[in-house]
Amino acid sequence: QVQLVESGGGLVQAGGSLRLSCAASGRISSYTMGWFRQAPGKEREFVAAISWSTYSARYGDSVNGRFTISRDNAKNTVYLQMNSLKPEDTAVYYCAARGDLLMKFRERDYDYWGQGTQVTVSS
Repeated sequence: QVQLVESGGGLVQAGGSLRLSCAASGRISSYTMGWFRQAPGKEREFVAAISWSTYSARYGDSVNGRFTISRDNAKNTVYLQMNSLKPEDTAVYYCAARGDLLMKFRERDYDYWGQGTQVTVSS
C-alpha cells in the first residue's frame, strides 16, 4: 500500500513560482510518480510524470518548459517546481503513483492518489 501526501500549494501572483511536494510512504522504488491537476468544471489533466528509478520525465503540453518534476530518493518525495505561473494554472494538484515504470498520462493508469493541494494564481 502506498500513501501520498501533497503540500506546498497556495496563492501566488501571475509570473510567480511555487514548489509542490509529495511525500510517499511504502516501497516505491519501481513506481512511476505523476502530478495531475483539476480546475473547477474541468476534467483531471496530466501535468508531469517521472520514473522513480530511471529519472525519465514527461510533461503535459500546457506546462512544458515552465514546470519541472523531480524526486529525492532519500526522502521518498516527489517535487513539482512551477515557474512562470499563469491564472490558467489555478487548480487542485494531485500526486499519483502507479506500480511499474511505464510512463502513463491518463488518470485511470494510476493506482494511488493523494488528497490534493490547491494552487491559485491571481492575475
